[in-house]
Amino acid sequence: MSKIELLQGTLDLLVLRVLQAAPMHGFGIAQKIHLLSADALRIEEGSLYPALYRMERKGWIEAEWGVSENNRRAKFYQLTRQGRKQLVAETATWQRLAAAVGEVLAKAD
Repeated sequence: MSKIELLQGTLDLLVLRVLQAAPMHGFGIAQKIHLLSADALRIEEGSLYPALYRMERKGWIEAEWGVSENNRRAKFYQLTRQGRKQLVAETATWQRLAAAVGEVLAKAD
């Protein structure tokens, strides 16, 4: 399967959605997105960590050091109240965009 490039801003939505279920460390977030996308999306560290730091600065997520499942020190990220609100807003925007693209694909001749 060929690699799918994410649209700008889509990574934030995916990370927020994955963190809605439970706090996770960066590698776990990337793995969960990869798994949930049926191996179609692979998030590289060079994209993920800058996005996590940006979302942390915006107050959408917060981080705390902990120990991962393989007994390593890792930073665990979780949604804040502001992050939950952002997830709702970003989901609505994504749904409008997907519907509009779908309309063009269905109607264009």
